[in-house]
Amino acid sequence: MVFFLDYIQHKRDCKFKQDGRAQRLQGLTAYRGPFTPLDREIIDKPIEELVQDVQKGAVDPIDLLHTYGKVAVKAHEKTNCLTEVMIPEAEGWIRDGSINLKGPLAGIPVSLKDTINVGGFDSTVGYSSFVGNKQPQDGGTVRLLKDAGAVPYVKTNMPITLLSFESTNDVWGRCTNPHNSKYSPGGSTGGEAALLALGGRIGIGSDVAGSVRAPAHFSGIYSLRCSTGRWPKAGFATSMPGQEGVPSVYSPMTRTLNDLTYFTSAVIGMQPWKYDHSVHPIPWRPEIEKEYATKSKFRVGVMRTDGVVDPSPACVRALEKTEAALKAAGHEIVEIDPPSPYEALRLGALLLNADGCQMFKSFFRSGEWNDPGADQMDFLMRLPRPLKYLYYLWVKYVRRDDVWAGLVKDWHAKSAFEQWKLVAQREAYRARWFEWWNSVDVDFLLTPPNATPAVPHDGMKEAVSSCGYTFLFNLVDYTCGIIPVTHVDKDLDKLPPTFNIKKLNGVAQGAYKLYDAEAMHGLPVAVQIVGRRLEEEKVLAIMKRVEDALGDDKYQLLDID
Repeated sequence: MVFFLDYIQHKRDCKFKQDGRAQRLQGLTAYRGPFTPLDREIIDKPIEELVQDVQKGAVDPIDLLHTYGKVAVKAHEKTNCLTEVMIPEAEGWIRDGSINLKGPLAGIPVSLKDTINVGGFDSTVGYSSFVGNKQPQDGGTVRLLKDAGAVPYVKTNMPITLLSFESTNDVWGRCTNPHNSKYSPGGSTGGEAALLALGGRIGIGSDVAGSVRAPAHFSGIYSLRCSTGRWPKAGFATSMPGQEGVPSVYSPMTRTLNDLTYFTSAVIGMQPWKYDHSVHPIPWRPEIEKEYATKSKFRVGVMRTDGVVDPSPACVRALEKTEAALKAAGHEIVEIDPPSPYEALRLGALLLNADGCQMFKSFFRSGEWNDPGADQMDFLMRLPRPLKYLYYLWVKYVRRDDVWAGLVKDWHAKSAFEQWKLVAQREAYRARWFEWWNSVDVDFLLTPPNATPAVPHDGMKEAVSSCGYTFLFNLVDYTCGIIPVTHVDKDLDKLPPTFNIKKLNGVAQGAYKLYDAEAMHGLPVAVQIVGRRLEEEKVLAIMKRVEDALGDDKYQLLDID
């Protein structure tokens, strides 16, 4: 009986949120219709120039909101990317002085991952049990944004649990890729990526294993994974409160690279340590940005594989295209052999789920849908340990798959003593990376962001462990940026006739079960630029140099309808 009543309440709360969103969207009659010439001018102009126009009085911030409100409505109709629609309230905030129109982001509409607390609106994280959890006041991050002049106007979709490269939940439904509706926009910040690809401007997401980087790669936008303590995260809801084995960070996402740099510098210039106790008091360092904007020759370490899942032909082509452009620009390419990325995948997975998946499961209601990837992790976690050990032995000695066996072997909840030992291993691993980077003396690393382009819906059941290219840099806490480079080509990116999936380890098999160049034709493909800890200025400057090296052959953004 309790199960049935809980399930009924779950369905009621989901319907309540979806009906409320539909009513809000239906009421936005002024935000419908084709884009006007003014809309297109606004969409095409860098935000730095829009800010200047607002501050000079040449542009009314309400006009900016109308343009990006239109963008959001159209993007939602195509991809189901929105959760909370705050546009009417945003109009009021502009008019009543809640927004500082003298700030460095004056009048710029900003979209937010659903987890970020805006006063008066829920932060459901995709759980029906979180419906009604609205806070009376803005969280620290939103207060900073409003003081900077930015206008929060929508919140965006994500996966339940936040542990997926998809973005689906019962409360808000499934978000789809803006390039191909059969594929995921990425996760866990997938709604942001879909909106930005379709004309949104600046947004904020979170990243614990690649959650602002995979969406940028899947959907064809730009993102920066900041190191812990550089970007504010005050005022948010989460599926895993207390999880510090691999700390989550909040970070910027944008439609263009120029906007990414300006947005990041503007937020850090607002002294976020005055809004969030966890932020380091490190101001924006223009001298570092200038140093790497003008450096004549880079030493570029190319990480061609993580040793777990070799990149697919499409991702290899994007990497090699970027490498060739850098080489043609006079930079030195360095072949590297870093500390084992597989060790990072194993260690990170155990740290992230040291509670035995109990915390993210504790918020579920009876009958609530779970992401297939998170469900797979939970299933293996709940498997009785004697059975799990037999499975491990079979994988290791019968299938002869040391990679998957190593991930399965210790997949159980950890005691405090075991957790401490894992943290000690993490710190030793970080120290090895520190010493290794010092020894090779490269300026940055060039890597794939993922082994494959976007996954099809529900594909994370197979690809749940294929996240090593991003997760590695969460574990060592390095600053990373994503640059879209090209699109999947059904002819150029086919698997070779000699390809045999049965020869791959279990993680790689899961990823390659989903790879189909013909079905993926037209999906974006990106590269990842990696710096060291707290090197946001450096990474952004290098991203600009990389894109300049690509020249006329750089990525073409998705056309605005």
